[in-house]
Amino acid sequence: MTAIPLVLVHGHPFDHTMWRPQIEAFSASRPVLAPDLRGYGTAPGGPPVELFEDFAEDIEALLDEQGVPACVLAGLSMGGQIVMDCYRRFPGRIRGLVLADTFAAVETPEGVRARHAMADRLLREGMHGYADEVLGKMVAPYASPEVRAHVHGMMTATRPESAAAALRARAARPDYRELLTRVTVPALVTVGADDTYTPVADAEAMHTLLPESELHVIKGAAHLPNLERAAEFNTVLGRFLAKVDARS
Repeated sequence: MTAIPLVLVHGHPFDHTMWRPQIEAFSASRPVLAPDLRGYGTAPGGPPVELFEDFAEDIEALLDEQGVPACVLAGLSMGGQIVMDCYRRFPGRIRGLVLADTFAAVETPEGVRARHAMADRLLREGMHGYADEVLGKMVAPYASPEVRAHVHGMMTATRPESAAAALRARAARPDYRELLTRVTVPALVTVGADDTYTPVADAEAMHTLLPESELHVIKGAAHLPNLERAAEFNTVLGRFLAKVDARS
């Protein structure tokens, strides 16, 4: 049985290290790619993203560069929406989708205004005040001190210009709900039970739209169950990867 490569797309405003438990768990059994998105982490500079398809184009270019003809594509939060855009752009290269703590609907008018206002604030004030405010929603208050420190460190290390550009691109993203009804590969939908950014109802809505999907609600986690409850997340992901491998 051939192990399908796994590509992990991080959320906002994080970097590839948010996937550290998954990189460590699965790299011995399959190729794992966990890039820093344009403008994040150690990714090289360049023109800021203007549309989500810019991120999707970067992922496709990475697959070309690494000689990866097909993969399981996993994303969390903004990363999940980028994964959906990737499926819109190059579905033939994707053997499975993992959508974690994300949602498919287009941004509401209020959401568009809020994302632009936050982009303006980050450019004006930087990341530290924002990171302090949202840490308790990104991870549950009962998350380990190590996880809380890691998440806070990723947020404060993100360049405000990059975060602001991504927020504006996210505000302009398309509605992916109809796309999900046309997905022809297996999908895994996961969400932290205590996630207030993308609550369980959002995961249930995607699960309903996808022709072939499984839904896992991870207790004791908020927006980042892959870090907060890494062992359970990895167990669920591992079973899904084995299913995709068997089908491929």
